[in-house]
Amino acid sequence: MAKQGRKPNQALEGLVVAAKDAAKAGATERGLPPVHLWNPPFCGDLDMRIAGDGTWYYMGTPIGRPALVRLFSTILKRENGKHFLVTPVEKVGIRVDDAPFLAVEMLEERDESGPRLRFRTNVDDWVACDSTHRLRFEAAADGGLTPYLHVRADLWAKVTRAIYYDLVDKGEERMVDGRQMFGVVSAGEFFAMADAEQVRGAF
Repeated sequence: MAKQGRKPNQALEGLVVAAKDAAKAGATERGLPPVHLWNPPFCGDLDMRIAGDGTWYYMGTPIGRPALVRLFSTILKRENGKHFLVTPVEKVGIRVDDAPFLAVEMLEERDESGPRLRFRTNVDDWVACDSTHRLRFEAAADGGLTPYLHVRADLWAKVTRAIYYDLVDKGEERMVDGRQMFGVVSAGEFFAMADAEQVRGAF
């Protein structure tokens, strides 16, 4: 990866090579490298940033190759609230403005247990919303809610505004710990958005 003292282009080239090597190091779920098993030494921060709209930047310039973004996303790891790109031998820090991924598409499947929502991220991972990959809702600056989907290992995807409205359309009310809550159901799990009375007043 990016050794201290390397020129910026050399650092990026080294990162690409290391990421490709890591991809061959033994895939886990969905063909991803087992970054959760790696604990290499920290080699400093890289001038790489993931913006709130999901765009990846290197030295202030957008990374325009989707395949390269996808490659880097497979070696992404979060530890103690910080994000890193990790291989078996090195770890570098990067900046993430909000969540590292965006959920940009949603499909609803149904079986005997009811609806199951599946989300596609901006790096083309498909994630089924269930007890392991949960939805959470946080207050937004405009007074509304911003949904996030757990993708893997403490990495989250921010759900786009359009899909948020689709979730609201699919919402229902249920009693949770003595409170009437509004939320959405997927894979037999109820994911509460907000107090039902507040939601009635907002929509």
